[in-house]
Amino acid sequence: MAGKTTKDMTSGSPMKLILGFMIPMLFGFLFQQFYNMMDTIIVGKYLGVTALAAVGSTGSINFMIIGFCNGVCSGFAIPVAQKFGEKNESAMRRYVANSGWLAAVFAVVMTVVVCLLCRNIQTWMRTPEDIFDQAYIYIFIIFLGIPATYLYNMLAGIIRSLGDSTTPLVFLLISSVMNIILDLFTIIILKMGVAGAAWATVISQGVSGLLCLFYMKKKFTVLKMQGDEWRPHKHSMMILCGMGIPMGLQYSITAIGSVILQTAVNTLGSVAVASVTAGGKIGTFFCCPFDAMGATMATYGGQNVGAKKLDRISRGLRDCVLLGAIYSVIAFVVIYFFSDVIALLFVDASETEILHNTRTFLLANVSFYFPLALVNIVRFMIQGLGYSRLAILAGVCEMIARSAVAFWLVPVLGYDGACLANPAAWIAADLFLIPAYLHVMKHLKYVVFSSKDVA
Repeated sequence: MAGKTTKDMTSGSPMKLILGFMIPMLFGFLFQQFYNMMDTIIVGKYLGVTALAAVGSTGSINFMIIGFCNGVCSGFAIPVAQKFGEKNESAMRRYVANSGWLAAVFAVVMTVVVCLLCRNIQTWMRTPEDIFDQAYIYIFIIFLGIPATYLYNMLAGIIRSLGDSTTPLVFLLISSVMNIILDLFTIIILKMGVAGAAWATVISQGVSGLLCLFYMKKKFTVLKMQGDEWRPHKHSMMILCGMGIPMGLQYSITAIGSVILQTAVNTLGSVAVASVTAGGKIGTFFCCPFDAMGATMATYGGQNVGAKKLDRISRGLRDCVLLGAIYSVIAFVVIYFFSDVIALLFVDASETEILHNTRTFLLANVSFYFPLALVNIVRFMIQGLGYSRLAILAGVCEMIARSAVAFWLVPVLGYDGACLANPAAWIAADLFLIPAYLHVMKHLKYVVFSSKDVA
């Protein structure tokens, strides 16, 4: 059926398949976060703490909007993975084509709307006056790049759904190097300020998306459209929206809590904003393995539910949870001993308050990395199995927890209260996701066994 560029995850050792698929993806996430970190490092070192705080103040709204794009694209890839598992090539190609049509519409509408509302959003979030203008410029340019975000994430998701997690890594490596070069060129040579960092990110992601497109057209003969498979198809679009929109909303609903929290942090001043920015960037980098585990579970679950191999689903989840536990311990040890050194990448040694705050933020978060591992692994497995609406409820749990911290703990505890927001959100999500997974598996067993009886 498929060429050598694809990988069937419905047979063989689950642990071996998970590691083989996850490791290239992990490097992809690391490179993606690396060039995001380089934006922050270069901004902090060459433009100062005020510019660093400006970029950081946009993080939560950036996550809410760009996270929706990423979630939608991940959802679009799930029916592709399921049809790949079923060995139904024609339906798979139809889903790929209709993903493209939908992504184009979503990209245009979202770009226009959020760019028009950009300044209002900054005002609603109580962005400090000394960083308002720089924050607006940065996030406006990032939002102009929404089409590039859709292009890369949709195509990379489709490539991964066919079992190839290596190629997106290669393209991300290329774009990472390009992003760093453009950062240095636009900020140091052209003196463009935070706008330079934003344009570097947008251009780099656009290039990685185009590389994915050229690669797919050349290498994936299984995706060559036949007949009217390329045409818009109402039923296929409804299924794709049924998967993609809930996953996008899951990210956005989760991010609403982050926006509320960021608003509370903004009231603490630019030093607190800069501290959360540095801690958040470092933490996001260390969380890349959890992102890779989650994305792996989405593809693994999608292919195996398509093949109706439910026993492999449970085995794969168990093996991935073990990997998550092991990494959580490793991350704690590294951050405990080296957080101060890592924080110096973002600010000078003279910024003692920011360095202390960053360490506090990191230690509070890394202590709860295993609950975060469960959030990613279980949630993405549920999504891969086709129950993406349940992920919205998990996102609601995270939103409520972060909002509660913002409203009640930050006014009382100040910065220390903000450090507890993520752990509270992860635990709240787990309290929902674990019973939800058990329910999904029980329902799938009933459906599969019933279909066998009918057959």
